[in-house]
Amino acid sequence: MSVLIDENTRIIVQGFTGRIGTFHSRQMIDYGSKVVGGVTPGKGGERHLGRPVFDTVKAAVRETGAEASIVFVPPPFAGDAIMEAADAGIRVCVCITDGIPAQDMMRVKRYMRRYPRERRMRLAGPNCAGVISPGKAMMGIMPGHIYMPGPVGIVARSGTLGYEAAAQMKALDIGVSTSWGIGGDPLSGSSLRDALEAFENDPETEAVVMIGEPGGPQEAEAAHWAQAQMSKPVLGYIAGRTAPRGRAVGRSMGCAGAILSAEGESAAEKIAILRDCGISVIERPSEFGTRVAEVLGAA
Repeated sequence: MSVLIDENTRIIVQGFTGRIGTFHSRQMIDYGSKVVGGVTPGKGGERHLGRPVFDTVKAAVRETGAEASIVFVPPPFAGDAIMEAADAGIRVCVCITDGIPAQDMMRVKRYMRRYPRERRMRLAGPNCAGVISPGKAMMGIMPGHIYMPGPVGIVARSGTLGYEAAAQMKALDIGVSTSWGIGGDPLSGSSLRDALEAFENDPETEAVVMIGEPGGPQEAEAAHWAQAQMSKPVLGYIAGRTAPRGRAVGRSMGCAGAILSAEGESAAEKIAILRDCGISVIERPSEFGTRVAEVLGAA
């Protein structure tokens, strides 16, 4: 079973005809994802990459039966695009866009809560690499060839570290069930805990690699949840352990989400929390593959 998407998921692309949307739509189609159309306001009725273009998400859903959407819309308009997807009945939305204003994301999260939990859209991102279930479907900007199907789930705030983990595991003939980028922004649609819960409920996932960063409470919340609720082994890596503590509070360190705003949010403090919760800590990014192999071999 895939987490979020599979080979039957009907996908539309918001920002379909733009340069970035076109490039990555072609990559997803070549990978085998079931891209059934796209949305670019004002270009409804045209065809692009052999697929129909619609003016609105509602029209695209009505005509294609789409259930998932990926957003390549510029930052000033991306929040509205996400809410339009939710309003149209999309079940899974991936937002690649970086730089969405925090106030816009506050509106998005508040808007999504108007729907009952069973009908609420699952949002990955913004500012994420996307989601891939290897061999089945890809909704994102990741290099699909570095992933092979297998039993390990990956959830990452950092897209490139998610790629690194997948590539190292493939080199050791270890595959991935789903890789889920939750994004590096302070306000994300889904949390690390959300992803752990989905992987815990997926019968084909045997272990999970969780990749975090300094800033925010997500890693600690996910670790405490995993300690209480998960039966599967979780391996954790926290980037940024050399980031300065003290004077770095309230300061961004290159990624929108990596802002130290309170005690307990540095990499060292998060690593200590992971260990206290029984999560196997990966010390260096060069050890993703070997540490996963050790855990799977001991399982």
